[in-house]
Amino acid sequence: MGVRKHSEEFKKQVVKEALETGNSSLVGRKHNISPSIVARWVRAEKPDPIKNMTRKALQASPDLINDPKEVKKAIDQNGQLKKLLGEKELEIEILRELLKKTKIPLPPR
Repeated sequence: MGVRKHSEEFKKQVVKEALETGNSSLVGRKHNISPSIVARWVRAEKPDPIKNMTRKALQASPDLINDPKEVKKAIDQNGQLKKLLGEKELEIEILRELLKKTKIPLPPR
């Protein structure tokens, strides 16, 4: 089986259908394309949230544009803060479960 070339217009139409239906397999079968190809096209079309956040941060703070180390530092700090927030949420949930077991009334959320 040879390699088929698809036009950009066709790819965009398939990606649009896949995003609308949320099912790459269904769209792939409809167009006689492997679902993994459709999924790859969809991933390529989706915006990268890290790049978008970086772009927005650079627009908000133009002095970061000249220093890529600062951008890297901000991204690393963001990751650390997300991890810390997740840990705190887990800790709160564990404590709530313990309070339920001891039958102590819970404070409102």
